[in-house]
Amino acid sequence: MDWLQAIVLGIVQGLTEFLPISSSAHQSIVGRFFGEDPGSAFTAITQLGTEAAVLVYFRKDIASIIAAWFKAVAGKIPHSDPDARMGWMVIVGSIPIGVLGLAFKDFITGPARNLWITATMLLVFALVIAYADRKASQVKEIRDLTVGDGVRYGLWQALALIPGVSRSGGTIAGGLFMGYSREAAARYSFLLAIPAVLLSGFEQLFDIASDPVEPAWGPIFGATVVSFVIGYAVIAWLLRYISTHNFSIFVIYRIVLALVLFALLGTGVLAA
Repeated sequence: MDWLQAIVLGIVQGLTEFLPISSSAHQSIVGRFFGEDPGSAFTAITQLGTEAAVLVYFRKDIASIIAAWFKAVAGKIPHSDPDARMGWMVIVGSIPIGVLGLAFKDFITGPARNLWITATMLLVFALVIAYADRKASQVKEIRDLTVGDGVRYGLWQALALIPGVSRSGGTIAGGLFMGYSREAAARYSFLLAIPAVLLSGFEQLFDIASDPVEPAWGPIFGATVVSFVIGYAVIAWLLRYISTHNFSIFVIYRIVLALVLFALLGTGVLAA
């Protein structure tokens, strides 16, 4: 991988990770124009950059949650404390993607990255998000999270293991179906992604570090830094945007992208 390809993919990662349009789909599609799929390892590692943006943006909330959770475990405060409870909700919600990610790792890193599957998921989940947004009651806030809802959120997040679904799109759609507001669904989506993305990213990082072929560390690091900077700006923009807008613009974009991708695949311009 050269520097141009890495920086372009870093920009793509930063722009798409938090929007409900699937960053892995965009990485895969853009990578094909450079000649090959950058692979799930590169995608997972550059996600460390965008996840670092989450850690920085929500640093006060995250620090409070971690501190309260440890105090609750030590018996110094009740587990019902809002921050301690959120710590448990993040743990509970992370279990599904961890279990399913390990169980289907070979499929996720191989056959699931076929662009026909990606195009189909872009289209199908555009309709899912549109329906969820249209039917959303938005009566619940993040403080109303229950263990059951946390598990259901986790199952929706696990769907994003298939490129084209979108981690944020899956969890936000799930939250809307359960009656949460757009802002609450998005905020929990950001927090819920932290364990899964960090574990996946570092696992892939250690994997390629032990590869007998020397990885292109410079471009990989550059792409990760670029994804951090752009991802931070996207988080700030998205939280403001969804406070006054629905997800129609993202639904339309997904449908158009899916149809274009179907056309490119059908005409042989892109290889699946």
